[in-house]
Amino acid sequence: MKLFLFCFSILFCGVSFSQVYDAEHVKAKAIATYEKALTVLRDGELSDAVALLTQAIKEDTNFVDAYLSLAGALGELKRYDQSVKLYEKARAKDTAYFVIYNLPYSINLAGQGKFTDALNAVNAFLQYPKLNERSVKSGQYRKRSYEFAIKYATEHAASQSNYTFTPVNLGDSVNTIQSEYYPSVTVTDSLLVFTRKGDHGREDFMESRIDKKSLGNANLINGDINIEPRKGALSVSQDGEWLVFAGMLSVQTHQSFDIYVSYLTPTGWSEPQNMGDNINSEFYESGPTLSPDKRALYFCSNRPGGYGGLDLYVSYRQANGKWGPAMNMGPEINSAGDEQAAFIHADNQTLYYTSNGLPGYGNSDLFMIRKGIDGEWGKPENLGYPINTIENEGSMAVSADGLTAYYASDRSDSKGGLDLYKFSLRPDIRPYRTLYVKGKIIDKKTNKTLPSSVELTENSASKPLMKVQTDEQGAYFITLPTGKEFTFTVNRRGYLFHSELYDLHNKEADSVYQKDIYLQPVELNVVSTFNNIQFSSNSYELPKGANIELDKLVQILIENSTLTVKITGHTDNIGKAEDNLILSTNRAKTIVDYLVKKGIDSKRLTYKGYGSLQPIADVNTEAGRAMNRRTTFTVTGL
Repeated sequence: MKLFLFCFSILFCGVSFSQVYDAEHVKAKAIATYEKALTVLRDGELSDAVALLTQAIKEDTNFVDAYLSLAGALGELKRYDQSVKLYEKARAKDTAYFVIYNLPYSINLAGQGKFTDALNAVNAFLQYPKLNERSVKSGQYRKRSYEFAIKYATEHAASQSNYTFTPVNLGDSVNTIQSEYYPSVTVTDSLLVFTRKGDHGREDFMESRIDKKSLGNANLINGDINIEPRKGALSVSQDGEWLVFAGMLSVQTHQSFDIYVSYLTPTGWSEPQNMGDNINSEFYESGPTLSPDKRALYFCSNRPGGYGGLDLYVSYRQANGKWGPAMNMGPEINSAGDEQAAFIHADNQTLYYTSNGLPGYGNSDLFMIRKGIDGEWGKPENLGYPINTIENEGSMAVSADGLTAYYASDRSDSKGGLDLYKFSLRPDIRPYRTLYVKGKIIDKKTNKTLPSSVELTENSASKPLMKVQTDEQGAYFITLPTGKEFTFTVNRRGYLFHSELYDLHNKEADSVYQKDIYLQPVELNVVSTFNNIQFSSNSYELPKGANIELDKLVQILIENSTLTVKITGHTDNIGKAEDNLILSTNRAKTIVDYLVKKGIDSKRLTYKGYGSLQPIADVNTEAGRAMNRRTTFTVTGL
């Protein structure tokens, strides 16, 4: 009599072993039920097979093959606790017969998070002398993943000690018997968008409004974006104005998925536009995600020249609004496997993605990379168990406050296929806490919007952290990591630069601020204040970070070769008037000296100190005196 064992028989083809258990003495009724179960298993009906295998065991409690097949079926259903107990019952009945089943047994132990026990089991499996090559490779693969899990738990013991992973199904307002996946959220955490699988391979884009952390009923995204049936991964821009997605539309020439963009209009989302040949190719492109300033697009592709199957790429939007050539993100981020489902957080410095080629728990894991102040990405960090498991982990998005993650999973409480869940993100793998500032750049005289250059500089390092171009309507969106001081500068040829100091040490994070900025055209007698140059008391030495604004003035003087300016210094009314006059004069001269060192002809520069003679605010309050302590420049000639 030939008995078929579920799931793992192909691994052990050609393996022989001695046994105490004798399949020939199994009761005929149990065998008949078992063979029915195998037929059901071949049809993929796991739940029905479980019932039949359970019945076969009742009909013969010594039917080891039925125990093993039932354990395998329950493992496929992710009922790891029950699976492990059945494997252990089978092992107790015949240890020798069980030895090659140490591999599936180890996988289910790992499913429970018992990685040390899993390692012991797989080591026992690998010691069996008659394994075929495929069995050895499978065992070694699992051994590496268990060793990784044990090492990760040791190295991250402190961060994991008080963390509880409790995913919550998003419920009937979002999930259905169909699969839901690719979640994405706006910076205000007010809109969740995702993909829902339909009939006959159709995929639709859905949206659900988030109100005080509760989710509204999901509806089809309105507009032309849902007309085409063959779509996949999508992502909403942080300001909620753009949707980027992957699809194979009827109008395209490539015979594979391309990346498209759709814009929010008063009547819904616009007709999708192909994002161009610098992003799309004749190969597969998918998994797009936009940086919060909409200047960088991250996506995956299997085009030639990568490091494995699917690699992560990035393209930057240029000043003319066109997307630059896509660049591979490199061998530390990409592996010999597949990297995909990227999500760039609103902090613009933390990117999450999946990989099945980097060290992990088996299959696809979720990883995180962070961008340093130098603009370079660091090394990938595995998010760890139990966020990552022995199964395939899918796409994930993180709320703007960095506390809540949304992801797709087919957990045991799924309503059908993949469902969307949310969970609290462990503190050490959260994005940076951030403020978000958005607005428009406007001509001060005409009130017309101005496409301009916006730069964010960290004062402590005096290095630009972020430099972006507004869109064609002068709109900008910029992120400001909390806990530091930054200078925010805006530049446009023909206008005086605008600068503003942001001290974020005590500002509330995770909030969106609206700030429209008015630029002053370069005109005769226009006065501008250096907002970031704050001299120390009784000192005229240039403070650290003064170069951030002074270099912008140098740029204006270079761009306008006939322009002349006058630097003026002002103090408050504290102290002797004559001392304040000297101090303010020396401060103005210090700035002129800096400009000359930068190559500006001294004939184009004059300076004067006014002490406390020209106050612009109340001299009797500290706030007013602080405003009076200033250094300015005036356009004296065009």
